[in-house]
Amino acid sequence: MDHVKTAISSLKLAEPTTHGGLTIFPLTSGLDSNFRYLLLEEGLRKELVTIREVSEGGSVPELTVKNRADVPVLIVDGEELVGAKQNRVANLTMLLPAEKSTIIPVSCVEAGRWSYSRPDFGVTDRVQNARGRAEKLADVRESIRHTGSRRSDQGRVWDSLAEESASLEADSPTGAISAMFDRHRETLDDYVDAVSPLPGQIGAVFIVHNRRYGLDLFDQPDTFAGFLPKLVRSYAIDVLGRRSRHKGTGAPEAQAFLNRILRGTFDDHPAVGLGRDVGIVGEGLVAGALVAGETVLHLTAFAEALNGRRTSGNPSGRGHRARYPSHRQRQDAMRRRYGR
Repeated sequence: MDHVKTAISSLKLAEPTTHGGLTIFPLTSGLDSNFRYLLLEEGLRKELVTIREVSEGGSVPELTVKNRADVPVLIVDGEELVGAKQNRVANLTMLLPAEKSTIIPVSCVEAGRWSYSRPDFGVTDRVQNARGRAEKLADVRESIRHTGSRRSDQGRVWDSLAEESASLEADSPTGAISAMFDRHRETLDDYVDAVSPLPGQIGAVFIVHNRRYGLDLFDQPDTFAGFLPKLVRSYAIDVLGRRSRHKGTGAPEAQAFLNRILRGTFDDHPAVGLGRDVGIVGEGLVAGALVAGETVLHLTAFAEALNGRRTSGNPSGRGHRARYPSHRQRQDAMRRRYGR
């Protein structure tokens, strides 16, 4: 936990880029990392990594990853895995050991298909939309604290995806998350083109309409640069279809978000594969980090503007539940909005 606090405290904000309701503050740090790992996309491309269903019949919340490389493979929270019986997203960031098969926790983002499109999985140029990642992270962190598992609320994932798809006019025969991104591909590419990583940049604070805050932080500039386009799409898709009268956000608000993470309540658990999972809940926020040795490989955090109201950080997760509604609350909201 001290390593996470040190990593956050070392961060420096650079001048932001704002495009169409999304403000991005680059983050640099004086900390160095030489940790060796293989990114999932590279491992799949080099045929050193294979992802399959856990059995011929499959299991919605689990997949098997075989890593044949001589170094660990890093799978990042929200990475979309496409193929096999239905598309999934990774429930959290994991470092899977070399030359070993590991069962990983996932969530389905294609509710209407349960048949093979191919025997294995590939990855895409995006990660799960930021709002979905935030809700999933809240559920997964609570699952870790209370049961030791890393399960999401699958019903809430599907409901959230259905609501977002409807608001973006991106229906799909199988309810696939890909439809949202495909429907708005050209606009999302404009967001990606508007942002370039700075030398030495290892992370960013993403702010959607001055209301929703997100943080993605990696241990190395090359890793962050590789994920930046995917992350921009993840946050930009949440901007689309929503109007806001809020003006741009300044550095004090971004720094206040980082400080809220530092003031949160931390918990620590053995990770899937290698390292430790560190969870953080606090003032209207939820965060999680993967730590290997003394290195924070990835930290992700989400929050909403407090508007003067405060929620207490506590290990039960009740503080962030007030910000990210339950499955039942989501269903009721959808019925009111869409008459379901």
